[in-house]
Amino acid sequence: MPLEEIRDYPRVIGSKQVKKAINRDEARKVFIAADAEPHIVEAIKKLCQAKEVEVEMAETMEKLGKYCGIDVGSATVALLKGPIGG
Repeated sequence: MPLEEIRDYPRVIGSKQVKKAINRDEARKVFIAADAEPHIVEAIKKLCQAKEVEVEMAETMEKLGKYCGIDVGSATVALLKGPIGG
């Protein structure tokens, strides 16, 4: 699972921020934790499909949070267009 690419791109963490990024056409890829509550991520999955944003599943919220450098789990993360510093 290429969670390593989370470190290579600017990102937003959390379902509210991810939804905003998708709606603004700023998201290039969205990671969704497999153990996240369905009522939290279903709307994001549908939005990604409508906006043609790639979705990748992560094993757990804990792993997704860890790759983002935070001490808590995260249900969703969006990678933003453009590499860090570019």
